[in-house]
Amino acid sequence: MSKLSGFISGWLSHRKALLELLKVVNDEQLSFRPWENGMSLSELTLHIAGSTSMFVNTVKTGVFTPPTEKKEVSTAKELIELVEAQTEYAKQELEKLTDEQLNTIIAFAGMDLPGKAMLELAKDHEIHHKGQLFTYVRLLGLEEVPFFIYRP
Repeated sequence: MSKLSGFISGWLSHRKALLELLKVVNDEQLSFRPWENGMSLSELTLHIAGSTSMFVNTVKTGVFTPPTEKKEVSTAKELIELVEAQTEYAKQELEKLTDEQLNTIIAFAGMDLPGKAMLELAKDHEIHHKGQLFTYVRLLGLEEVPFFIYRP
């Protein structure tokens, strides 16, 4: 389980950086999308938060478990609160995972992966999209942004 603790710590360092990034965004910027069919800043953020929970639930159940509902927010404050709630949920569920769940082979996107590999995929997915959000805020003209990984 110490390896899982290390995973959780590493994942949280990225999630906390995401939360710090959201603190520099205002309500009007939530609808920004860099191209017509791209996700808006708030949609991409909600995608990150929801998909990590989806990956954790998939490892927990042993079968692909898609998100159950699409969430929407109107303000940056609501977005931060929702991401904080999703973060706490995912952290609690990660802490409950057993070695058996981490080693169970799961069919996902044409691959058969053990649960622990699914979690690494979830973290990589989050890092990828967090990088996109950093680009979004730079395109919005924001110059003062947090470091890409949270370090207290």
